Amino acid sequence: MSKAKDALRDELITLMRGYVPPQSLEDCKFRITMALNSYTVEKEETALTIYEGDVNEKILMRFLMAKTARGLSKRTLAYYKDTISRTLEAIGKPYTQVTADDIRYYLAVRVARDGVTKATANNERRNLSSFFGWLQKEEILLKNPMNRIEAIKETKKKKKAFEQIEIEKMRFACETALETALLEVLISTWARVTEVTLMRIDEIKGNKIVVHGKGDKEREVFLNAKAQVAISAYLAEREDDSPLLFPKGRPSQTYIKTGTRPKELKYWYRNKENIAGGPRDPSGIESTVRKIARRAGVQNAHPHRFRRTGATMALRAGMPITLVSKLLGHESIATTQIYLDISDKELEQMHEKYVV
Repeated sequence: MSKAKDALRDELITLMRGYVPPQSLEDCKFRITMALNSYTVEKEETALTIYEGDVNEKILMRFLMAKTARGLSKRTLAYYKDTISRTLEAIGKPYTQVTADDIRYYLAVRVARDGVTKATANNERRNLSSFFGWLQKEEILLKNPMNRIEAIKETKKKKKAFEQIEIEKMRFACETALETALLEVLISTWARVTEVTLMRIDEIKGNKIVVHGKGDKEREVFLNAKAQVAISAYLAEREDDSPLLFPKGRPSQTYIKTGTRPKELKYWYRNKENIAGGPRDPSGIESTVRKIARRAGVQNAHPHRFRRTGATMALRAGMPITLVSKLLGHESIATTQIYLDISDKELEQMHEKYVV
């Protein structure tokens, strides 16, 4: 074998370690040697490629401006920027010279070496597809390298809704009016965490509140009796004039130092001097939910799981999926179907009830 074939064989064996039993590696080595016998192998030379960072940065900014005009959230835009710029920098070529093989190799490295999940790699692939698709649509590129990149096969894990007992445990674990109000709003409205951060007090009308969703789209969601009572009790404790239902706190005022570690003040929202004025960060909402769940002994709790829970419980109670989809703010029922946590036993019961 040539040196190039030897190097390729050894690299393949190295990549297989951890996935193939050690006792089988030697046999794999022989089989790879046999397979390579009919091929000519040459190491691709990439040393002359020059990375033109400015060119990539300029076109990426144009792409992001186009996405901004479509009303995408800052969070989504930041994710586009992070994944696409990282890919182009890793490939080390101007966008005009990126090939399908470059992208395939990059995604393989992300999974095999960087250890990201296949779901994460697929999300990055989708972002790249959007970027190169836009370049082709704008006639900046004649060919789209993503047309030859297939979706990465993921192991589908069924995402679970909260059980009713878990909901009640979290209700019992709330220690402040703010925590109770936040939990009840998530349970009742099925709103996205970014939508919760933008909720305004003056947009609460009885049992309804307007939320500002993806693409600056507005829709009404509903507050059940528990949510209405919880919000009233929470607002009665606030003295500030912020129009936001869950405003951001001032870090220097909402924490105290206990030794070397800061501790969050439980009732920081009661003092108007502690309110920063802007909307609370989604990470702040997520942190509060995790703290409540930790006290309750509930695993894997996050705001988005309340959307899945609400949709699942509504469907179990007989609500048509078209209405469930509308309440979630989905444009497609196919998206709603992904949310539902319906067991095989429930499907069997529905079959017995509806199929003659």
